[in-house]
Amino acid sequence: MKVAGTKRLVIVGGVAGGASAAARARRLCEDCDITIFERGPHVSFATCGLPYFAGGEIAGQDRLLVQTPESLRERFNLDVRVRAEVTAIDRANRRVKVRELDSGRACEQPYDALVLSPGAAPLKPPIPGLDRPGHFPVRNIPDVEKIMAWIANASVRRAVVVGGGYVGLEMAEQLRRRGLAVTVVEALAQVMTPLDPEMAAWLHAELRANGVELYLGDAVSAFEAPTADESARASAVVLKSGKRLPADLVVLGLGVRPEIGLAKSAGLEISARGGIRVNEHLQTSDPNIWAVGDAIEVRDAVTGAWSLVPLAGPASRQGRIAADNILGRPSRYEGTWGTAILRLFGLTAGCAGANEKCLRKAGIPHQAVHLHPNSHAGYYPGAEPMALKILFAPGTGKLLGAQAVGREGVDKRLDVLATALKAGLTVHDLAELELAYAPPFGSAKDPVNLAGMVAQNVLAGDVQIAQWHEIQPVPRPSDTRSTSERESARAEGGFVLLDVRNPDERARGCIPGSIHIPLPQLRARCGELPRNREIVVYCRSGQRSYYACRILMQRGFRARNLAGSYRTWRMATNGGDLNL
Repeated sequence: MKVAGTKRLVIVGGVAGGASAAARARRLCEDCDITIFERGPHVSFATCGLPYFAGGEIAGQDRLLVQTPESLRERFNLDVRVRAEVTAIDRANRRVKVRELDSGRACEQPYDALVLSPGAAPLKPPIPGLDRPGHFPVRNIPDVEKIMAWIANASVRRAVVVGGGYVGLEMAEQLRRRGLAVTVVEALAQVMTPLDPEMAAWLHAELRANGVELYLGDAVSAFEAPTADESARASAVVLKSGKRLPADLVVLGLGVRPEIGLAKSAGLEISARGGIRVNEHLQTSDPNIWAVGDAIEVRDAVTGAWSLVPLAGPASRQGRIAADNILGRPSRYEGTWGTAILRLFGLTAGCAGANEKCLRKAGIPHQAVHLHPNSHAGYYPGAEPMALKILFAPGTGKLLGAQAVGREGVDKRLDVLATALKAGLTVHDLAELELAYAPPFGSAKDPVNLAGMVAQNVLAGDVQIAQWHEIQPVPRPSDTRSTSERESARAEGGFVLLDVRNPDERARGCIPGSIHIPLPQLRARCGELPRNREIVVYCRSGQRSYYACRILMQRGFRARNLAGSYRTWRMATNGGDLNL
């Protein structure tokens, strides 16, 4: 694997992947010549911190600089050249052509091994008016400095964020922190697409609760000059629905695309998804060239599908692995689990592994359970419920994915579940994990244990699960019936809905058409339920309805538990109260 006689290593691009490769290479080879060419002004900065810099939560750009050319030179003896763009790769002679952006001077640099870490560029779809003044992407420190200068000089009061991904949501939060009126526009029906829709619904409610206007399933058709009666210093954002949103500032969070121009011009293999194709050693189609970071296509560790994953953690690990392989330490990149997390006002949301959309697309059989455990022992002050979803294989119980949303403790559980995914653990393993417990930190049965136990019950046949979308009061596009017609059809030939909550809970809202028998009365009132139809049981979060299912099943009824019960159903279908 090692390039014979490697003495000259050239790295194109810094930040997470390139800087990591350079530092690792130096630790492995003290006498190599290592050169980094970085097109931008900063070789190693915290991309993920940019929204917090924009909002003032991070006080200055110096806090975002992980390393500087000077610090890399002093600590690692690296030759770092910023504002230097590699314009071409001469593969036959193993040289790169470089242009210094400030002076215009051109030069060539020979290499024995080359690492490409060009990153990704903001998407720029052909929307009329996209390049109007006051429209900004968020990809580097200069981008954020431009946004901050525009806010200061243009008396900005209203911002429109286009795109509901990680950066778009973080920018929405931070612009609200600065006191701006903020609107988020997302072309899809939900924000944060790595989450399944019922989990993303919690974020929709949190945005609205914090004064953010939200337009979902309504793409931008144009950015137009404001009319005489529209006060907007940037543009009027025109949606496909015809809605016009005057904006003093437009933040473009439309996603990114791999920077493949250099690799493509050099004749390296590019995937159908538009990323640089690499093998498990991160080697490109040229054995002397490696590639890492946002520009490459990697294997999804759950589905096996090729995917583009622009995350800092994987890029940093890829840089280390590439350097190992170049310098004679065989190392494999096993794929990505896509573990990611987001803070949105008071909520934390995250995911690891595959979601249901990906599993369906890949044709992978799976089951899902929802639960709403507390962040720590309920009797200790400050316990907060979280929404937790895990996906697992029906036969083996192998964990396939996890999603969590809540106000406390989400990061801890997500990291445990991400570790379990990497280790190939099953839901049985989750139930048996011995996790740290004291009342301020968790419960004797941690949420991760509980998730495993709920899934075990399903696998053992102790309970069957109904999902929220099976009880759908909002018509799907193919269903033109009214709500009453759908309820009537369900009552005639489908299942019976049974609410086992207390009367005061039901008074605050229920699923239409459901029968109400509080759990303490169920044994005595079983005779009120039909034995010739299936019964779907719900409570607030799923625990009492599980108990009810066990009572009914042992009395000969066909019963299923509504996964996540009323909390999940209400949030998924109505965008309900966050405090349900």
